[in-house]
Formats: sequence, structure tokens, C-alpha cells
Amino acid sequence: MLTRRIIPCLDIIKRRVTKGVKFQNNVDLGDPVELAERYYREGCDELVFYDITASAERRPIDIQMVRDVARVVRIPFAVGGGISCLEDMSRALLAGAEKVSVNSLAVQNPAIITDGARAFGAQCVVLGMDPVANPDCARFPSGYEVTVRGFRERTGRDAVAWAREAEERGVGEIVVNSVDADGTRQGYQLDITRRIADAVRVPVVASGGAGCPRHLRDAFVEAHADAAIVAGMIHSGEYTIGRIKQALDADGVPVRKSW
Repeated sequence: MLTRRIIPCLDIIKRRVTKGVKFQNNVDLGDPVELAERYYREGCDELVFYDITASAERRPIDIQMVRDVARVVRIPFAVGGGISCLEDMSRALLAGAEKVSVNSLAVQNPAIITDGARAFGAQCVVLGMDPVANPDCARFPSGYEVTVRGFRERTGRDAVAWAREAEERGVGEIVVNSVDADGTRQGYQLDITRRIADAVRVPVVASGGAGCPRHLRDAFVEAHADAAIVAGMIHSGEYTIGRIKQALDADGVPVRKSW
């Protein structure tokens, strides 16, 4: 049986880890390289880093940070933010990242998914998606609309339809980050996560809203996610990766043991 992956997310502003609620009121949490090494030693399966202001500031991702992270961890990690072309993808991968996440860029230029998959392999290309509930079922059959630029812009795209298109274009993984749940620590948005997981064949990662191990269990069992992103619940020190995995193991969820 495939083990479920636990992935700490580190949102980055000016080479500092930050965390907010629904992309607002962010607070400084520390150095990304130090936190990456800590979570790696605690037994996380992967890591993901989002430079959340790079695209808005029209600058590339911090490649030196990527190199520094690659020196202290021996697990796969993904990076996103500040990726605008194949050359940016290549620089991030050559610096040590295993995967590159595209979100707003993919909506604006869907061909970047196809081009990236052809150039580097589908396993290197991740689609980040920020869906928000929309009751207009005529336009959005899934009940969710894709947003971009940190929820600042709605796209008019149905979330499930976009996931299917991305899969057809060659994406290797899809991260579903619910805008409505982000940072609330009240649980993932299981409905849209399940709808997307059931609609595609590539791995789907639940993101946004984790507050306790039970929320991860629900994402895996009820929403059929292959992996789950955690942030605030571990950044705060309330939980460790080992404690989360022990709770999941006790609930019968297969995890890679690190305790």
C-alpha cells in the first residue's frame, strides 16, 4: 500500500518564512533553510517553498535559497513563485529542487505545463490551484472557481475542468489549496479536493486549513488525497511531524515511519 506524504509548506517573503490567514496578516516565523532542516530531521516526506511576492514583484525566485535548502535536506522539495518561463524552471531544478510549481502562470499560459513536462518530465511540474467556492453552478459545475495572484483575481475557470486540462497537458501533480480554508486550521476543504482527486489520475495534494492530525486523516480517507500540506500547525510548535504520523498510523493511514 502506498504511504501518504506529509509536506510542510514554507511561504517566503524576502527570505523569511511567513504565515497568514487567507493570504493576509502574515507574521515572520524564521529562516527557511533552518526550518527546512528541522522538518527534514523530524521526518517529513517532502517540502514545498512558495515565494509569495516574487510574481507580483516581477522577480525570479531566490535561487541561492534553493541551493542552500538542497545542501541541508535529502528529500524532494518543490518551489513556486517567480517562475515565468522554462529557463526559470531549469534554474530551480539545477539548483536542487525536485519539482517546480506553477499557478497564475499556468492559467495565463497553459502551454508552460506541456513545455515543462516535455523538457523536464511530468514528475517535475506541479500545478498549484487556489479554488474558491462559487454558487453559480451553470458556470462552475464543480461549485468552485479558480483564482490567481493570491486570491486577488478570479479567472472564470471551473476548478475540476482546469485540473483535467492540466492533466491532459502533462502536469505530474496537483495541489488544491482552498482559499476559504487557508490558514484557518479548521480542516481542509474536502469537497473540492475529493472532486479533483476523483477526476484525475495524477497525485492530488490537499492544502489549506490543517489544524490537527484528524484533518489529515480526513483528507486521505474522505477526500482521497495522496499527500497533505501542513503549515501553521507545525510552525506554531503545537505538533511535530512525528506526532502527526503517529496519530495517522494509529488511525490506519499508511505513512513512512520516522519515529
